[in-house]
Amino acid sequence: MKNFTFTLAALVIAAFTFAGTPGGPDKYTVDTKKSAVNWVGEKVTGSHQGTIDIRSGNITVNRGIIETAEITIDMGTIVVTDEGMSDDMKGKLKGHLDSPDFFNVAEHASATFSLTAFMPDRQKGGNNYTVTGKLTIKGISQEISFPATVEMKDGMIMANADLTFDRSKFDIRYGSGSFFDGLGDKMIYDDVKINFTLVANK
Repeated sequence: MKNFTFTLAALVIAAFTFAGTPGGPDKYTVDTKKSAVNWVGEKVTGSHQGTIDIRSGNITVNRGIIETAEITIDMGTIVVTDEGMSDDMKGKLKGHLDSPDFFNVAEHASATFSLTAFMPDRQKGGNNYTVTGKLTIKGISQEISFPATVEMKDGMIMANADLTFDRSKFDIRYGSGSFFDGLGDKMIYDDVKINFTLVANK
């Protein structure tokens, strides 16, 4: 009986240790230096790629599950990284992306993602999850869901995901075949591909 009692007590302690602080959720702050966001936009004749910075982010974890997450992207930090493109052309493309034709950075300096659901992927198991939330670009919010791998240990959260969003749903219509006919090889596809690595600490 003593051995059983001791084992039961050990299991309870271990469970609360994994779950987090019994008094409430654990709060994490996104490390903007260690986190990264990469983007790819495609058109009929090729593609462009680059990076953009996370301005800030906060995450709460309750009993081992992410409960809330608020991420803010600094739209003014868009960088074009196309190989073989001159710095002058990269600068011109960045200027176009900053303009009202695309993200209108002067009026919409940030984009945000707000978590609404964080569910384990029961088919894949392990560190695989389905993330759902509201993505806000140019003041327009749309729900988006995507798979992510998330590891939580030693007071740190490490997440990685690939996702795609439809730019036309955020009033970014330049060169879109969804709104304009006869674009030919000047058409730019609506889907924007994102890969991100997120690191957050207590």
